Amino acid sequence: MPDYGVDTPSWVPLPWSWAVERLTANRNFWVVTVSADGRPHALPVWGVWDDEDERFAFSCSPRARKARNLAANPRTVIMIDDTVECLSVEGWAAPLQEEKRQARWIERYLAKYRPISPGISADFLHQHLMVEVQPERAFAIIEREEEFSTRATRWVFGT
Repeated sequence: MPDYGVDTPSWVPLPWSWAVERLTANRNFWVVTVSADGRPHALPVWGVWDDEDERFAFSCSPRARKARNLAANPRTVIMIDDTVECLSVEGWAAPLQEEKRQARWIERYLAKYRPISPGISADFLHQHLMVEVQPERAFAIIEREEEFSTRATRWVFGT
């Protein structure tokens, strides 16, 4: 972002641990998908980040627009719900087919969300899609004037 002063000597990238803290603790995530005809769609979901796998997963109805969009176009963006310390992750999403992997994500999901929604069950999640997002790159920016041009950061995965 050289037009915003990010290429100045005072620029210091945010550490990946900053992003992991937000991806792990965040409750609601925005998921952006695009239909086959190019129509964007954004809605919040609950989701789980696993830093060892470097993957994100969320659950949705198999009939949801986001599921239909991802079937036609697997590119997606997920974002935390903070508009000051902003973080977005671009990548590829697909419903999990492998039962073992799906079960691991469901365990992670329940560990995170059962304390705030005790009625959520593995059976409920098995009736829906568990979608895994493989990140390609992530972007962070802090929307405070004193940090805006000195903290904007991009991470690239799989390089």
